[in-house]
Amino acid sequence: MVAVFNKELLSWYLITLKLKETVDAGITNIQSPTSARSVELPNQSYQQKQQSRPYYPLQIAINAETSYNIEEGPKSPESEWVIIIRDKLEQARQDDVAGSWAKLCIYKIPQHLREGDDKVYVPQIVSLGPYHHGKKRLRCMDRHKWRSLYHMLKRNNHDIKIYLDSVKDLEERARACYEGPIGLSSNEFIEMMVLDGCFVLELFRGAVEGFKQLGYSRNDPIFAMRGSMHSIQRDMIMLENQIPLFVLDCLLGLQFNMPDYQKGVVAKLALQFFDPLMPTDEPLSKSDRKNLESSMGYASTFDPLSDQGGLHCLDVFRQSLLRRGPKPEPRIWIKRWSHANRVADKRRQQLIHCVTELREAGIKFKKRKTDRFWDVKFKNGILRIPRLLIHDGTKSLFLNLIAFEQCHLDSSNEITSYVIFMDNLINSPEDVGYLHYCGIIEHWLGSDAEVADLFNRLCQEVVFDTNDSYLSRLSEQVNQYHDHRWNAWRASLKHNYFSNPWAIISFVAAVVLLLLTFAQTFYGVYAYYRPGG
Repeated sequence: MVAVFNKELLSWYLITLKLKETVDAGITNIQSPTSARSVELPNQSYQQKQQSRPYYPLQIAINAETSYNIEEGPKSPESEWVIIIRDKLEQARQDDVAGSWAKLCIYKIPQHLREGDDKVYVPQIVSLGPYHHGKKRLRCMDRHKWRSLYHMLKRNNHDIKIYLDSVKDLEERARACYEGPIGLSSNEFIEMMVLDGCFVLELFRGAVEGFKQLGYSRNDPIFAMRGSMHSIQRDMIMLENQIPLFVLDCLLGLQFNMPDYQKGVVAKLALQFFDPLMPTDEPLSKSDRKNLESSMGYASTFDPLSDQGGLHCLDVFRQSLLRRGPKPEPRIWIKRWSHANRVADKRRQQLIHCVTELREAGIKFKKRKTDRFWDVKFKNGILRIPRLLIHDGTKSLFLNLIAFEQCHLDSSNEITSYVIFMDNLINSPEDVGYLHYCGIIEHWLGSDAEVADLFNRLCQEVVFDTNDSYLSRLSEQVNQYHDHRWNAWRASLKHNYFSNPWAIISFVAAVVLLLLTFAQTFYGVYAYYRPGG
C-alpha cells in the first residue's frame, strides 16, 4: 500500500489504472471467439448501426461530480432533460387512468385552507389512516391500539389472520379512497387498516355498550371515557384522519362472525360516539318533532341504517347534521369553478348585513325551536335562527366539514353556506352578545369577542359563490326589508321613544302638550276672525 498525498498525482494514478484495466478488457474481448462483432448492412439505419456496435463502458473519473463515457462522450444535458419530462408525462398518464378519482373521498387539506390554522386539520393524539401514520408525536397511541386489538381477538377467540385476509381483499378499493400515492407496502397498509379500524370500533362499542363490558379496566388510561376522550373524538372527526366506512363494516362483521353484517351499524355507533361534538343540544318533545317533520314534508331524522350508507365517519356526521340522505344532487364542475363564479373577494361573499345593522332596520331576532341548527327562517320582519352551541371543538369541526364540502364534488355546501351566513351576521362582540341574549348562541368560550373572532376566521380562505347558497333567497328577502326606508324610520321611532316606560310617558306627554298647544292656537285664531261666533 502506497500513501499518496498529492491530489493531482493520485488522480493521474487512478486514471492510469483505469485505462490499463479497460484496455486489457478490450483486448480480451477482441481475441475471444465468442466476442460480438458489428456488421453494417447497406440498408441498416443509423440507430440500428449504433445498437449493433460493441459497447465498452469506459469511465474516466475526473472528480467526484463529473464522469464521461469514452465511447459516447459526455451526455447532452438536453437529452437528460427530455428523459425527465417523459418520465413526468408517464407518471401523469398513470395518475389520469380512467376512474382513478371516482372513489376518492378522504382528501388532504388544500394548502390555501391550511394557511389559517394548521392544527385544526392535524391530529394531536391519534392517527388513523395513512396521511399521519408513523409520525413520531403520535406513536405513543400505537401501544393502546395494539391493546385494543388484543382485547378484541381475545374476547372473540379469533385468529388475526381472518382479519388480515379479509382486509387484503379490500386493499385496492381502500387505497383508492385516499389522495395521492400511499408510501406503504401491501402488508404495511393492511396491518394499518386492521389496527386502526379495530381501535375505532373498540371506541365506538365502548362508548355505547360500556368499556367495562368489553373487558377494560375502570382506570384504563384510554378506554375509560376520561378527559382525553374528547381530544380523541376531535382527532377522529378530521378529514385527513378517516378510514373508509366499508372497511369498518367488514371488521365489525367479522367480530360477530357475520361477514355480510348489516351495513349502517357502524354509522349508528359513530353518531352516538360523536354526539358530544354536536353543535346543538336543543331538546325537542315528541309533538314538536312530529310537527317539524310534517312541516318539512319528510322525516327529519337521518337513518344511518339505510342502504345508502356513507363514505367515512365525517361524512356520516355531516349527514346527521343535515338530516337528509347522503346523496345530494351533484354539483356541476363548470358552474362551480367557471370564471364568472369564482369569488375571491370577501365583499362578494356578503350574504346579509350584521345584527346591529339589521336591528336598526327594525328586524327582530328570535330563537327557532328545532334541532337543525342550519334551518333559518324569515317572515314579517322576524329572523328565526335555531340555537347554536359553540365549544372548544367547534372550530375544528366546522373547518373540516367545510374542507370536505370544498374538496368533494358530489357534496352539497349547506355547512359552508350556514357558516358564511353567520360570519356576515356577526361582526362584533355586541352582535354575539345580542344573539346570546336572544338564546340563539350558547358558547363555552371565554368571551363574546372570542366567538366573533371564531366566525370571522372560519371562512377567510374559502372560495364561495353566494348564488350557490341555500340561504341566498332568505338573505335577499332580509336585505330588501333592511333597505326599505319606512322600516328603518319605524325602528328608529320605536328605539328612541318606545324603548322603556319612561320614554313612552315622555312621548305621550309631548304629544298631549303639542295637541293642547295646537287647540289653543286654533281657538285664538278662530275668535279673532269671528269674535261674535
